[in-house]
Amino acid sequence: MLRLVLNSVYVFLGACSFGILSTFVKLAYKEGFTFREVTTGQYGFGWGIMFILMIIFSRQKISLKQFIRLAIVGACTALTGVFYYYCLQTIPASIAIILLFQFTWIGILIHSIITKKWPSKSTLLSLLLLISGTILAGGVVGGTVKEIDTVGLIFGLLAAFMMSLFILLSGKVETQLPLITRSFYISTGGLLVLLTIFTPKVLFSSFGHDIWFYSFLLGAFGTVIPIILFSLGAPKISPALASILSAGELPVAVIASVWVLQEQVTWVQWLGVLIILSGIAYPQIVTYQATKPLNNVKIL
Repeated sequence: MLRLVLNSVYVFLGACSFGILSTFVKLAYKEGFTFREVTTGQYGFGWGIMFILMIIFSRQKISLKQFIRLAIVGACTALTGVFYYYCLQTIPASIAIILLFQFTWIGILIHSIITKKWPSKSTLLSLLLLISGTILAGGVVGGTVKEIDTVGLIFGLLAAFMMSLFILLSGKVETQLPLITRSFYISTGGLLVLLTIFTPKVLFSSFGHDIWFYSFLLGAFGTVIPIILFSLGAPKISPALASILSAGELPVAVIASVWVLQEQVTWVQWLGVLIILSGIAYPQIVTYQATKPLNNVKIL
């Protein structure tokens, strides 16, 4: 039970690390940096940090097949960022976060189709709490949104789909490899995707001027920390539980926006945050109750 809790904490903290990104991105945009500079800077610095860690702690060689599999995992997390950041440019942030958080049920649906098993009652109840909390925390209730850009809607759902794939594959692909080696090649895959989309010229511009500070923060909290934590915890828990725990991203995003950006958050949004946290905690409580030893049972 202790190991399950510890691995769950790893995944939850990895999701929390993702949640801090929106605040750093908003600060970078206020400084006048572009979407391309912010995105490529994140993965450029993230890859650089992982490269240094691999040289120091792990130099294990892998086969081409293993690299391709890990690069696909990295491509999923990179495309999540690209799709989501583009979505934010065309539709309100409150709607964009709702679209991204569809990864919770999409990931569980994919896992159910693969395993041909219906989710448990605790998982379904947790999903209901997460979806309800996300709608409230996203600020949709009481909002004035009248119409949604179709392209933005599509990219938001694509971001959710890629996020669900990243969570699922993080627990399945080449889990026998050393942690740092695995994380490095995942980040390499993400960087290669961005270089294909934006060209290397944009990457080099992300190291100049004052953007290096934001690139370092985004690289650490958006690439290095979450990939390592997901690599630690996701292979040792169920994909459904990993999807649920990943919902911790939204409460952190809300709290960070209040503390750092001084944004106003209504009591309805705080209620949504509490409901999300309840949805995350509920499966853990059910698991603990199921595994708790029966001290009062008499053996005849």
